[in-house]
Amino acid sequence: MFFKRVVLLVTLLIFSFTAFSEDSKQDGFKIGGAMRYNILATNYENGWSKLNPQATWDTWRLNVDGSMSGVDLSFEYRFYPTSDTHFIHHGYLGYAFSDKVYMKVGVSQVPFGLPGFASHSWWFQIPYYLGLEDDYDMGVKFDIEATDKLNLTLAYFRQPEPAGPGFDALAGRYSYDIVPGQGAFVDSNGDIVMTDATNQELNQINARLVWHFDENWHVGLSAQAGGIYNTSLDETDLSTAIAAHLEGNFGRFNLKTEVIRYDYSAKSNNGDMLDVVQMGGYGYHYGGGDGYTGGVASKANVYVAGLAYTFPVNWGPITSIQTYLDYSMVDKDVEIFHDTHFLIPGMLITAGPLYTYLDYALGKNQPWLTDSFGKGLGSGVGNQEWNSRFNINLGYYF
Repeated sequence: MFFKRVVLLVTLLIFSFTAFSEDSKQDGFKIGGAMRYNILATNYENGWSKLNPQATWDTWRLNVDGSMSGVDLSFEYRFYPTSDTHFIHHGYLGYAFSDKVYMKVGVSQVPFGLPGFASHSWWFQIPYYLGLEDDYDMGVKFDIEATDKLNLTLAYFRQPEPAGPGFDALAGRYSYDIVPGQGAFVDSNGDIVMTDATNQELNQINARLVWHFDENWHVGLSAQAGGIYNTSLDETDLSTAIAAHLEGNFGRFNLKTEVIRYDYSAKSNNGDMLDVVQMGGYGYHYGGGDGYTGGVASKANVYVAGLAYTFPVNWGPITSIQTYLDYSMVDKDVEIFHDTHFLIPGMLITAGPLYTYLDYALGKNQPWLTDSFGKGLGSGVGNQEWNSRFNINLGYYF
């Protein structure tokens, strides 16, 4: 009932901005896509891998974009051979009610945090691995230009995007979502107890307000509230997240900053409130064991900062080189948990349709930078050394 009332209020607000007008878009569709490879070398807990360096096929994708009779279509499907999975990235119908209101119905980007991306690198920042950067869900979204400098986005998502094949039936997806699996809680003796939790996301609302106070700078606030439904208990708990974010350009520099507070309130199948929830993506859910839990700390603060500098060049097909330094961390609420740190110095080389990321990613309790995939965002490991991976991502986009 609560979510139905919110959706009704949002609909009334949106139509207060709406003035229907004729659409002048030309009918037609374009087919595109991309193919990307990784060349990598890792140095994790077990030291330098004998497989270094190695090449993997990162992804290939197909895109369809266009418009017919004023109704837009945008669709992207991705294949990840290394992860043995494939899934929809986005797929929505769009319609402009006026110059100030645009609607998307289907799978679209969740309006939370910095518009677009909170990162400069191929890796994204830590919020991505928490489902709080470049997340995609199934629902309806409205982009509203309230004034020349004020943009409002409102959305209702019934559920996560459709899943493809994967190790977990619900984890074959591009963005990270809460999935069934093992969670954990800290008992009265201070011990971490693993437990089953058949949870999934359901009925989420989002609002993001962005103020462009200068042609080069904008500041914003985001809010998210949704249900985490336990199918065994037939109960739903309220999950929330808020963020304040700032992005700006000065000269050839670009700055991105963000602070996030999230609370993934969820229960185990026994009714215990979880300190660690299970999340998944790319066909896998986060792992656990070896004395500490995989998954994601259910409550934490997240801090994000990234600085980039762009060099315009004219070296044959190369037109620009962007250097950057991205950093993010997760400060977990539970005292015995260990924080996550993620640091990525790197550069992006642009040459026509070819985009090449050269990253030296460093992480402490980063779930992908480890010999034991998926561990680190939960309880984590104390006295963790910096793990590293040098990665070249070569992508051709058409």
